[in-house]
Amino acid sequence: MSQQNYTQLLPIQFFLLGIPGLEHLYLYLAFVFTMVYVTSVIGNFTLLFIIRTDRSLHEPMYFFLCMLSSIDLVLCNSTTPKMLGILWLNSHEIYSEACLTQMFFLHSFVIMESALLLAMAFDRYVAICNPLRYTSILTKCLIAHIGVLAFSRAVALMLPLPFLIKRLPFCSANVIHHSYCEHMAVVKLACADITFNNIYGIVVVFFIGGLDMAFIICSYVLILRAVFRLASTEARTKALGTCASHICAILTFCVPAILSSVVHRFGKNVPNHFHILLANVYMMLPPLINPIVYGAKTKQIRTRVKSFFSLHFIISTNISSDAAKADSVQQSHWNGRQHR
Repeated sequence: MSQQNYTQLLPIQFFLLGIPGLEHLYLYLAFVFTMVYVTSVIGNFTLLFIIRTDRSLHEPMYFFLCMLSSIDLVLCNSTTPKMLGILWLNSHEIYSEACLTQMFFLHSFVIMESALLLAMAFDRYVAICNPLRYTSILTKCLIAHIGVLAFSRAVALMLPLPFLIKRLPFCSANVIHHSYCEHMAVVKLACADITFNNIYGIVVVFFIGGLDMAFIICSYVLILRAVFRLASTEARTKALGTCASHICAILTFCVPAILSSVVHRFGKNVPNHFHILLANVYMMLPPLINPIVYGAKTKQIRTRVKSFFSLHFIISTNISSDAAKADSVQQSHWNGRQHR
């Protein structure tokens, strides 16, 4: 009877295996992932700070970019710190409630990022196909509603996940063959029929990913049709240039996901550590690349970053100069006293 009750409960802790097969490279991986994590956090916070403080950037495109940076910050902070704990400190244990919380956040915010990329495709469509009505269509109220809708959809779809897992018996299995609490990696530990969990996950992936990507493609078909109707080559190039950053963000988000999915389903002879590395790249690449791409391709942000660092350099130089002058005066005063 006690054994039957035990099998109905989640284990108190799960054991995240990390990246099995690459233990000899953990220090190198830890260094690379730490640099990526620090760069991602600094880059996204810098982007948020610049857009928040520069009133000339208070436009629909940059409001969406703020949402995207906020989502990327949550994504990299939901998985990377624990993964770095495994790589640096050999800290594999994670409490079951923390594991389910991590799972909810990472899957929810992946869905939010997909929604934001769709909203940004709509933003580019309006900017190119209806430029005169851009600000009247994409009002602050509409942008806020889009943000709330993206958040609500993600939460509504992912909230059942922890409860679907809690209903499963886990027996004595608690070793997750992954570096974070990915849904299917946890579900596979259950000693019961997991068909419903599998179907739910597949339906969400195809319903969200498929629909969002279909609408993004439709947006760009309309954008390209409008662009190629423009008379001058310069106007076409400029119009397409405004979409370059968004296209990079889409590719950064989708390519690792598609590659990971294809390798997982068809790469039967691919080592397990390769699957896990791809999954980590999928979670870490968008937060790293998005601020770099938007910072490099957007003139206003690029100018603001340069002026910020130039001002910081001037202030540091002035402080150093004042300190040197003070030292010189103090030394002259001391030499005068010694001479007397």
